[in-house]
Order: sequence, then structure tokens, then C-alpha cells
Amino acid sequence: MKYRQFGKTDLQVSAIGFGCWEMGGTYGSIEESDVINAVHRGIDLGINCFDTAEDYGKGRSEEFLAKALGNRRKEIILVTKFGIGYEQGRDGGCSMVHTAIEGSLKRLNTDYVDVYLVHWPDRDTSFDETMAALEEIVQQGKARYVGLSNFTPNEIQRCMAARRVDVLQYGYNLFDRRMAKWIFPYAREHNIGVMIYGSLAYGLLAGVFTEDTAFGNNDWRRRGGGNFSLRLFAPGVFKRNIQAVNEIKTIAERIGRKLPQLALNWVLSNPAVSTALVGARNIAEVEENMGAMEWNLDEEIRYEIDRIFAKYEIDVAPNKWVEGNLDIDIEKQMREAS
Repeated sequence: MKYRQFGKTDLQVSAIGFGCWEMGGTYGSIEESDVINAVHRGIDLGINCFDTAEDYGKGRSEEFLAKALGNRRKEIILVTKFGIGYEQGRDGGCSMVHTAIEGSLKRLNTDYVDVYLVHWPDRDTSFDETMAALEEIVQQGKARYVGLSNFTPNEIQRCMAARRVDVLQYGYNLFDRRMAKWIFPYAREHNIGVMIYGSLAYGLLAGVFTEDTAFGNNDWRRRGGGNFSLRLFAPGVFKRNIQAVNEIKTIAERIGRKLPQLALNWVLSNPAVSTALVGARNIAEVEENMGAMEWNLDEEIRYEIDRIFAKYEIDVAPNKWVEGNLDIDIEKQMREAS
């Protein structure tokens, strides 16, 4: 395993992290014993970053992860998130910060988390209030570091004015390269740790889907995928994406790699990335992911991959920041901020 400095924290984070969204039960079916074995195999192989959230299965993912870890909690960097999925919607208020951390600590069976993130911005609450509350839980020893997930560049700057942001978390993969343009330059300038979710495009780059794949009722991808993930699984779009994936898979095979290894290697090659999160349902998937390291994609292969996206007219970096009914023109916002 390779380790990278996690921004300005004192943490050395594994290049490959373990994403725990699937443990919440809304990402298709999983076999509990297989996932628990995968967690332990991951730790044995050097994975030390495990990312979950209060909203994954309404606490189910946190409880599952605690059970899977057993007595190995202190061997890992534990990350969780709060701020969405409440009856009132998003909530980043002081009271919720303190209530949420207590709930997460209980479900995770620990007295602290290494990194505590705001899952999505609550724009009805002052960011000054949210950041002050996060600093309070750091001072109380309930979180070592704090950060943001899915905030716009302008919002990150406003939070930074109130309290340093230690870690950022965003989606980034071959199909979605927006953050390399919007977020990564700021993160590098301010030495902020960056966690990546959706590294395999939410399973699209795992290489196991066909044009006829049907997702179960308990799978969020059944409805096309969320707007923020560019709806990669929407009717029509999904078929086109699978055709592109099949061509990328051929490239991976030609260079002696599995498709997920190529996709992960591409994500990890960006110098802004601290750790790339990948979910795993069994030991075999964990072990296969290890093959993403210790080699480099050459420029010719990168160009060949980009030509595939051009061939299928896939826009990998649209000026599109969509959350539900909210559509933000990020390029305009960034111009105004500068």
C-alpha cells in the first residue's frame, strides 16, 4: 500500500480507501459476512481509511462498519459525515452538529472520529455557525479533524474564513472530471486533504454491467442515478456509457490490467487526490483493487481513453452543479469570486 499526506493533518492516509455507502443497504444487495471479511482483508493489506455517513441507511452503515471493525478501530482512519436526511432537510446548525456527532459515535462504538465532514451544505444556516460548532467538537476530542463534502468553491472559501477546512470530499472519475477544474486547484493551494468518492463511477467502471443490466428496487441507480452524479445510469445514457466502458476495458486488457485497476490508477494519478474510496463486497474485490498501484498510465493511453469519450460525445466536465432543483452556474460563481 502507498500512503499519502492528508493535507496539513498529521495523518498518513492509504491511497485506496474503503467506501461504506454499500453497507447502508441502498446500493444493491450485499452478503454481510463477505463484506466483513473484505473489511479485515483491506486492513491487512494496508487500507487505513474507512468512510461512512450518518445518512447511509439512516445509521445502518455506521453500525455495520462498527460490527465489521470489531477491535480494530484504532488501526484505521475513521471518517463519517452529517448534515442531510433529516425531517427538516439539511441541517448544519450548532445543535445538530453536537447531536449528530453523539449519534455517530454511539453507532460507530467509538469515542472519537478522525475526520468529521459536513455531507452537503446547509445554505439556510450561517457557515460561521457550522464551522464554530465543528471546532467545538474538535476541542472536546470527539473529532480530530473536520471538513466539507460537496460544497461549491465559493462556499469552501467562506468556511475557510471561519475555521480551517482540513479535508474535502468529492466525486471524481473518468466520467466526471469537474472537480479537477473547480476544486483541486484550491485544495492544492491551501494544502487540504482530498477524498474521492465514486472512483469507479458508482460501479460503471467495475466492468460487470451490460446494456441489459437491471438494478434492484433497493438500488439508487435504478432511477438513473442522482443529478449530481450526472445521471450516468439514466435510460439511453446508460447504454452509451456501457459502450464506452467496453472500449476502455479493451484497453485495460491490452496493457495487462483489469478495468477497475485502470480507472483507479487514473484517479490516483491526480496529485491533488489523497485517497480514492472504493466499496468492496468481498475479499476478491479488495485484492483486485490493489492492482491499481505501482504503475503509471502513459500519455498515449490517456489520449486513447479521451478519444473514446469524444467518440461517444460524453462531456466529462460540464458546467453543471446540480442538487435536486438547485442548478448553480459554477463558472460564473468562480469568475465573480475572483
